[in-house]
Amino acid sequence: GVNIVEFTGGEPLLQEETPPLIKTLLDKGHKVLIETNGSICIGCLDKRLTIIMDIKTPKSGMSERMDFKNLELIKKNDEIKFVLIDESDYIWAKDIISKYNLLSKTKNILMSPAYGVLSPKTLASWILRDNLPIRVQLQIHKYIWAPEENEGV
Repeated sequence: GVNIVEFTGGEPLLQEETPPLIKTLLDKGHKVLIETNGSICIGCLDKRLTIIMDIKTPKSGMSERMDFKNLELIKKNDEIKFVLIDESDYIWAKDIISKYNLLSKTKNILMSPAYGVLSPKTLASWILRDNLPIRVQLQIHKYIWAPEENEGV
């Protein structure tokens, strides 16, 4: 059977049925994860749930939708990720990590270079230069199904 269930979407928390379904799945012994952009309060969600918060950066044009109070609720097994367009996004992400003391809450912090815009090597060099204890993550779906090929995601 299926042991791990991950909710992703657009924004899965826009569906009012999501929180009760999460609780039901957790009660049945499933490991449940949700990928959210942080625009909707996560405080009412079951604490057994693993949150994957995709924080939108200023260059994404969507950072103003983020409810930064959600960052106070991040737990040890949760994950924070940023998709970066340029060095100003990187600096902004570092500031968010520091301001909300995220490294003391979770060791699962990832930065991804925006596909076709920022090179993975450049991002890795910034992280190494600044000695940040975070991981680089590639948007692997875009490498498998490249957007310019009009297939996949």
